[in-house]
Amino acid sequence: MTGLATDFATLPLSPQALANLTQLGYLQMTPIQAASLPVALLGKDLIAQAKTGSGKTAAFALALLANLNPRRFAVQAMVLCPTRELADQVTTEIRRLARAEENIKVITLCGGVALRGQLASLEHGAHIVVGTPGRIMDHLDRGSLNLEALNTLVLDEADRMLDMGFFEDIVKVARLCPKERQTLLFSATYPEGIQKLAAQFMKSPQQITVQAQHEEGKIVQRWYQVKNTERLHAVSLLLNHFRPQSSLAFCNTKQQCRDLVQVLQAQGFSALALFGELEQRERDQVLVQFANRSCSVLVATDVAARGLDIADLEAVINVDVTPDSEVHIHRIGRTGRGEAQGLALNLASMDEMGSVGKIEQLQGRESEWHPLAELTADAAGPLQPPMATLQIVGGRKEKIRAGDVLGALTGEAGFTRDQVGKINVNEFSTYVAVDRRIAREAAHKLSTGRVKGKTVKVRLLDDVA
Repeated sequence: MTGLATDFATLPLSPQALANLTQLGYLQMTPIQAASLPVALLGKDLIAQAKTGSGKTAAFALALLANLNPRRFAVQAMVLCPTRELADQVTTEIRRLARAEENIKVITLCGGVALRGQLASLEHGAHIVVGTPGRIMDHLDRGSLNLEALNTLVLDEADRMLDMGFFEDIVKVARLCPKERQTLLFSATYPEGIQKLAAQFMKSPQQITVQAQHEEGKIVQRWYQVKNTERLHAVSLLLNHFRPQSSLAFCNTKQQCRDLVQVLQAQGFSALALFGELEQRERDQVLVQFANRSCSVLVATDVAARGLDIADLEAVINVDVTPDSEVHIHRIGRTGRGEAQGLALNLASMDEMGSVGKIEQLQGRESEWHPLAELTADAAGPLQPPMATLQIVGGRKEKIRAGDVLGALTGEAGFTRDQVGKINVNEFSTYVAVDRRIAREAAHKLSTGRVKGKTVKVRLLDDVA
């Protein structure tokens, strides 16, 4: 992959688009952008292998924006994503990159959100639609989404969509798109289902693979051999020894996730589980608590963690070794983002050594083994997260805004701005992170005071000692 031009100015983009990229801090192309943009901007079909965090969103967003006629008020591009979280991230990124153009309208169509608002948005018209396959199919069946003007179809994290059982939906959606269009497919791994998908509806796609390795030294990996019976206890040893503020622990099964969370909670850790069966509302709640730093350990399966892009993740713990070595690269790549150094802690039993061997082969280096006995606990006990989450009954539907909640806490309730963390306003609920030490008092003051002139119901989601 050497020898590729990495300056955005080498691409056939408008001066406004280039100026906007500079303003957004996009200075050099990432390897996936440098390899795929020249091809995508020529209008060719593309299969690109790239992981989350590699800059792939900008790689397809710049291509679909270049294809767009802002004066034509019709859906000209569609991006299919596996999860609502990823769809929201992609929408935000496209909007930022589209700032150089005159009014480009992007709407998100995902399940777990009322149809009514989506139908109204579609009636007003849009240039770009980003959504999950199930909900997009819904709108196509209802006739509320018209794809006649579509010129670009993007499949983002296609491997995850296949994992989640969306093969048929994707094929149906693609068949309803105009034949004369460009299709861009992005995937972190390359299971055979991808080839099957491509064969059905792509025109001699060009394949691009960017090495899935992390920069040497960015992520410190340590391996510990365990017996299956001591595996769950070993996770708490690792947490007590390394004391990461925020860690993501991967298990291969939902049952293992449940068991580990029980063990960790019983030992006083603030841990939550994320797996496929969770309702969207519960999933949102778990993710809010993890992202706002009121939960220190998120225990997840690969499918559930797909599309999560969590900033400042200090450690990834592989509770079970994944049999797919590319998935291992994907898992540990969630730590050590940006300038930070990451920590990947891996537990392996004798019967997983075959999978460890495959990982070593892919990484091109041997694993660094350490004995469990060298892990020492801090006398202070489990590290508590700095924040706690308050849930307010009422959200966008009640016209609540983040500023209203901040105003209530720093005004009448008398707390300082520094004691309030992230505020997430969802459709029917609002979540606010507050300094753990004032959590009970803040919950009491909010429920006895007023937000936007109204009394509100508030509950504390975390167990605060």
